[in-house]
Amino acid sequence: MKYLLLYFKKIFTIDLRALAFMRIWIAGIILTDLAIRASDLEAHYSNMGVLPLHVMFQHTWDPFYFSFHTLSGLWQVQALLFLLAAVVAFCLLLGYKTRAATIISWVLLVSLHNRNTLISQGGDDLLRMLLFWAIFLPWGKYYSVDAIRSKENAPRPAPYVSVATAAYILQVCFMYIFTALIKTSPEWRTEGTALYYALSLDQVLMPMGNLIYPYPLLLKYLTHITFYTELLLPLILLIPVYTTFFRLVFVGVLASFHVGISLTLFVGLFYLINFASLAGMLPAKAMDWIDTKVLPLYSRIYLRLKQMHIHLRNPVPVAVEVKFNRPSWFSNSRQLILRETTVLLFLAYILWWNLDVTVFKGNAMSPGNRWVGTFLRIDQYWGMFAPAVFKDDGWYILEGTTTQNRLVDLNQKGREANYAKPPSVMALFKNDRWRKYSENYLFVHNSFMRPYYCNYMLRIWNENHPGEPVTNLEVIYMKEVTLPDYQVSPPTREVLCSCGVNP
Repeated sequence: MKYLLLYFKKIFTIDLRALAFMRIWIAGIILTDLAIRASDLEAHYSNMGVLPLHVMFQHTWDPFYFSFHTLSGLWQVQALLFLLAAVVAFCLLLGYKTRAATIISWVLLVSLHNRNTLISQGGDDLLRMLLFWAIFLPWGKYYSVDAIRSKENAPRPAPYVSVATAAYILQVCFMYIFTALIKTSPEWRTEGTALYYALSLDQVLMPMGNLIYPYPLLLKYLTHITFYTELLLPLILLIPVYTTFFRLVFVGVLASFHVGISLTLFVGLFYLINFASLAGMLPAKAMDWIDTKVLPLYSRIYLRLKQMHIHLRNPVPVAVEVKFNRPSWFSNSRQLILRETTVLLFLAYILWWNLDVTVFKGNAMSPGNRWVGTFLRIDQYWGMFAPAVFKDDGWYILEGTTTQNRLVDLNQKGREANYAKPPSVMALFKNDRWRKYSENYLFVHNSFMRPYYCNYMLRIWNENHPGEPVTNLEVIYMKEVTLPDYQVSPPTREVLCSCGVNP
């Protein structure tokens, strides 16, 4: 037991400044994500958009979900919830009332994700999990208003270890290991063609991906490197010697890995969320450098606030104050035991969930045991380009017939409709949320989505172009299947939905 505890401390100890650095990064991502989502407030979150509440409850809702965003279908109510989430995220960024800000941010994030699961991607799952584990971590001890108020901000903190630090580190490991285990197709494991097929998807192809796409041997090597990096690299974090060196290797390799992904594939905020997940693992020596080179300005902001005598302890006077006295039997030691036991149980549950998905194929966990994961949204499926990469590619044409009998493409700002592939398919999407929505739009089991999107696009176009409104709209997908050896099938025209209005 003695050596087991020493091993535990060796591999799961983290620097509190690194945790604070991760807090700042995650809060910034939440604010950025809210800003991107807010640009489609009506489209994605109101009854006037592509997923009205009655449709959501009928087709995408789980009985164990909770969401404050489902209390109203008015975009104005959604705007208030977005504003509340932004204020709380800003408090998290500053490290003001950090624990409360973390819990509220997590609750509002789960609520937001549950409102429209059709635009969610793997990065959203990781962001939720990082916030969930952070509830049990002291990531407000440094670079925070709370630290200034408590006067406990020592230049270099003592190493910190707990079951929560183990859960955080293992969660990051789980994401990479289990996404590799889900990649069961020959394209990943034997043929080495997965990246060829991924870069053949014009909907996600970035300029750097276009540069390396013509080199099949390079893509084959990169496919195998990607697979074995995800599968094996996390294991070096379990080595109890030279932990600083191996942490730096882990962070450096995966940071480079995600830079490569962001330059080749359109993945939204996914790569930034992964950067944030790595920030908390930076060792003390790395944080010493960041302390002197990166964060002095951030620290000076708080010192300036302090010098200006801003009353951080009681910023707003309140007429009523509610206090809860801790029961005499609930000592600090018992509180610690309860917290660590709770985290350990959640960690075991999440490991069980991931094993059920990847190894036992849904046979290990009964439906009666899934409600906890669904309710807390700690359910996980790391299926990035897994088990195989999509072969079906293509582009959308929103072919509208105007009152003057002209055929225009609403997806091309009203240009004359034609079926030629646009120079950049990716540029047709406003952001990654719309790209993910369009991906889900293709699936037959999501056919309920189609008329609501069609009617929404028709209405928005006519509101913005009253001089020549569209009377009929067809959502057309030009399907182009990727074949081996840089061959593609001839594009086929598929009408996914049609809708219209009286002129």
